[in-house]
Amino acid sequence: MAGLAESGSNPDVDLLYDINGLAKDAPHWLDRTVEFVGEYGLLLAMMLLIVWCWWGVRRRPGGAEEAASSVAALIWAPLAAGVAVLVNVPIRGFVERPRPFLDHEGLEVLVSGKTDYSFVSDHATLTMAMAVGLFVAHRRFGLVGIGIALLEGFCRIYMGVHYPTDVVGGFALGTAVALLLSPVASMLLTPVLKAVDRSPRVGWVVRGRAARLGQRDGLISGTRTEAAAEERDLAA
Repeated sequence: MAGLAESGSNPDVDLLYDINGLAKDAPHWLDRTVEFVGEYGLLLAMMLLIVWCWWGVRRRPGGAEEAASSVAALIWAPLAAGVAVLVNVPIRGFVERPRPFLDHEGLEVLVSGKTDYSFVSDHATLTMAMAVGLFVAHRRFGLVGIGIALLEGFCRIYMGVHYPTDVVGGFALGTAVALLLSPVASMLLTPVLKAVDRSPRVGWVVRGRAARLGQRDGLISGTRTEAAAEERDLAA
């Protein structure tokens, strides 16, 4: 992998220069914006998106099983990101790919102080793992999350701190961890959240008051319908 980085005639390096070259022609304020967004902003946006999705899920009418399963999937999203980054530690140590600005001249580096290895990108891994975990829980929010992850990958190349293949590798790693371990995470987290749902103090984490009232009203309505049917049968 490091050998590829030393050659300027491969598509990986060519695409790096093409995307990073945009930073040279952009105004200073735009580069500073991309620097903040790519380093911190998109990670924060992804976390807020997960919280927004959780807020909506816990307010949906439904049973304890469905609510616990949905919230478990949302909790798994940031946990998957953490697991994926831990998996990346030995990968980085094995590949030992230097940052692109160490092997190639003329790059516009927007973030200084990056001394660790380049493959794979932690930021791409984090955002895609959360996005895929979110997609498992809620398709619409998940698609927005995937869009954020793709934008994160573009920003890392634009900033001159990663090769395109670093980003693609991060996307693949985050997706693999989020999908492959999702059944195990659901099996472990769902019973815990069902127990939390029964708690009068912290049950709101799984289902809000409106969702509980909606379920109760549905049960009462169903009971009344059954009773009316029985009365009709007796009258007949």
